[in-house]
Amino acid sequence: MLKKLLCLIFLLGILLPTFTKGQDISLFTQVNGRYDFTFVGNTMNIAENNPTNFYVTNTSSSATLNLGPSDTIIRAYLYWAGSGDGDFEVDLNGTTITPDRTFSHSRFFNPNTFTYFSAFKDITTLVQTTGNGTYTLSNLDISPFEALHYSRKTNFAGWAILIVYENPSLTLNQLNIYDGLQGVPDALQINLTNLYVLNNANAKAGFIAWEGDSQLATENFTVNSTVISNPFNPPNNVFNSTNSVTGSNQLYNMDLDIYEIDSYISIGDTSASIALTSFQDFIMINTVVTKLNSQLPDATIVLENPISTCNSREVTIDFTVSNLNSTEVLQANTPITFYAGTQAIATAYTQNIIPIGGSENGNITLTIPSSVPLNFTLLAVVDDTGNGSGIVTELVENNNTFQIDIELTVSPTFNNLNSITNCNLGLTRGIFDFSSYSELVKTDPSHIVSFHESYNDAVQNINPITNTSNYEALSTPKEIFVRIDNGCFSVTSFFLLTENCPPTVYNAVSPNGDNSNDTFFIDGLRDIFMNFELLIYNRWGKHLWTGNNNKPDWNGYVEDGVGSTLAPAGTYYYILYLNDPNYSEPLTGYLYINR
Repeated sequence: MLKKLLCLIFLLGILLPTFTKGQDISLFTQVNGRYDFTFVGNTMNIAENNPTNFYVTNTSSSATLNLGPSDTIIRAYLYWAGSGDGDFEVDLNGTTITPDRTFSHSRFFNPNTFTYFSAFKDITTLVQTTGNGTYTLSNLDISPFEALHYSRKTNFAGWAILIVYENPSLTLNQLNIYDGLQGVPDALQINLTNLYVLNNANAKAGFIAWEGDSQLATENFTVNSTVISNPFNPPNNVFNSTNSVTGSNQLYNMDLDIYEIDSYISIGDTSASIALTSFQDFIMINTVVTKLNSQLPDATIVLENPISTCNSREVTIDFTVSNLNSTEVLQANTPITFYAGTQAIATAYTQNIIPIGGSENGNITLTIPSSVPLNFTLLAVVDDTGNGSGIVTELVENNNTFQIDIELTVSPTFNNLNSITNCNLGLTRGIFDFSSYSELVKTDPSHIVSFHESYNDAVQNINPITNTSNYEALSTPKEIFVRIDNGCFSVTSFFLLTENCPPTVYNAVSPNGDNSNDTFFIDGLRDIFMNFELLIYNRWGKHLWTGNNNKPDWNGYVEDGVGSTLAPAGTYYYILYLNDPNYSEPLTGYLYINR
């Protein structure tokens, strides 16, 4: 932007429509511990773009990291930015870098839309390995866009590394890292909540900003509504191409500034706000970092390994209470309330002081009220006394819950099965088909059904009957046991019964020794009607033979015959007494002997 004419442009802006768009600054991550932060980086511009009448942007620059001997690098985040649509492959100390995330911003200046970009890469491992020394970022090329941006004097490129380091002499601090690519003169305000400031010494705030101009003193930085400054940044000229870490004022068109804000944060504060504003200069904020000595625990909970038994409303579950993202220990006896749905059912307590970064494991058996359905959500809330309120002030108050779906199992219901009756095949033996019962017994299609010959087999789920469509019962009544399984199981049973069906008479007899119809055969008689009596008569009514279950079938010979004992060919008659309660009348008929 041609900043010399900015006042005129501001007036023209009433007539010429402008717009900006980008990614608003938001919380990227929070780290807690004996931590502090610093910046290392450099501009690619060899001079400020505003007063210079030539292209100013190179593709490479260097900067030096110089941490103390007791400082340990915990995290390192690289940001690079420039004019145009973006260069997303650069080199850092000869290592090719591609971004984890990218940001973009655009602004309309009649008649063109001007675009800007920045990129982010987590380079923690690289910086931990390299340590102190010179860092050179190269191959950052905005040349395809520099001519257009030169027309508005917004041609720039630069890079910076945000270093988070640990030092055992530091107080326990909370570092909040915000990023995006938000344009100013739109005001940028960040509200810090969930604070508990115990010591305001060495409280700091810093930022990475692009495209500032030292000649335009129209911006300020405020903490809790108070405009502040530092030795390198006057209160009305925040974005003035300076590096607060090195003291350089030649960080052309970018700013790496860190402010001591301890005079503006009070002990006991639970919130704070910081704001960056510009009334004339076009600035883009990429990263904002705050460091406050806010010593608070942060309790979280995880549920695992729920165990319940059949037909029980008790659930045993493991839980882990952690104090990971914290700056203070979590005291013992912190309450943990368990909810079945919305109903509080039990409260447990932590047993020990949980250190920063530590955890404590626990186990509890919960009795689920009968009013709670079999399928429900179990919710655990740490730092909850059972009424939704806690006893511990925490860094973050909205991450105290964990939920898990629970299914209580009870023995399945089933449909009763009728007995099956088939014909007696002898000595109460029968053949049965009960294959359809595997579906008829179910009240839920998902149930698993098996058939067994004994109750113990059904309970132990062993020796299942596999041939349910042609099952032979050697004697009846025969009880068949049915196991219905849904994780739990139920056992029911039904009976196989036989009845004495009417016998079938084969009335053709040819007693010639060819093993075909050699005797008078009645199917379904022997070993079924145990007390039957069969009488044979000739056509003149003479009694020739008497049979029963203990005698073989009649082969055409006459008992106690006078003369020949061989019954001649012809028609004969029979009377069959079954002597069965279901058959009170005898069966009669004829047979024919063929010789």
